Amino acid sequence: MADIIPFLIQHGYTVLFFWVLAETMGLPIPSAPLLITVGALAGTGQMSLVLGIGTALCAALLGDIFWYIMGRLYGGKVLSLICRISLEPDSCVRRTENIFARYGARALLVTKFFPGLSAVSTPLSGITGMRVSRFLLFDGMGMLLWAGAYVLFGFVFSEELDRALAYALGMGRTLFVLVVGVLSFYILRKYVMRRRFLRQLSVARITPEELKQKLDAGEDILIIDVRHSLDFEADPDVIPGALRIPFEQMEGQSDVPTDREIVVYCT
Repeated sequence: MADIIPFLIQHGYTVLFFWVLAETMGLPIPSAPLLITVGALAGTGQMSLVLGIGTALCAALLGDIFWYIMGRLYGGKVLSLICRISLEPDSCVRRTENIFARYGARALLVTKFFPGLSAVSTPLSGITGMRVSRFLLFDGMGMLLWAGAYVLFGFVFSEELDRALAYALGMGRTLFVLVVGVLSFYILRKYVMRRRFLRQLSVARITPEELKQKLDAGEDILIIDVRHSLDFEADPDVIPGALRIPFEQMEGQSDVPTDREIVVYCT
């Protein structure tokens, strides 16, 4: 454990770059503690404040540009992939879409502070056809706010963090076990949330093939398309005969018949 700080001083920018890039690509590894540590080292003169923020900004932008392009090329399929990689429940897509529908590109200024929303916001920018220049402007500003906030926090409180780190290093193996334990708990919690969400979705599900068989057999089925307006704009095709009622408006719908089998789809 005593070698951690010298290692960070020597290879800190490389570690920071790939760590932030990994989180931006969707892996469940938070970068905030590392950014704060870089800021604290900058406060004691052992790393550069500007270079630390710049390294994090470049890594985050690289990952975000990748997902923006993927969103432009592959549409909604990318969102389900992102949620699987990040272990975030699929409801993160709906929350991010609601924020985007309300604030547009300005949402990129704050979504990075919320891991679930951050993972979805960049491909969603591509899916909705946001201009590249507009995306780079707002995403870059959001990344600068995010990286700068954590690094500056470590810089301002560098003396207190330095004392805390010196104490932590004195714990030796106990600190290592604690860090590994906390990170493992974080990932396990995300996995459990994911599995619980999928179990909830498994109730009363029907496959596309089963639905087609029922329709071909002439069964009286009401199909409702509850996709978010952003999803619909990206892919306006609907199942023939389906009713378009966004999920947010479902609760206030009193004219939906209750004497027919209803199939709802959102993707």
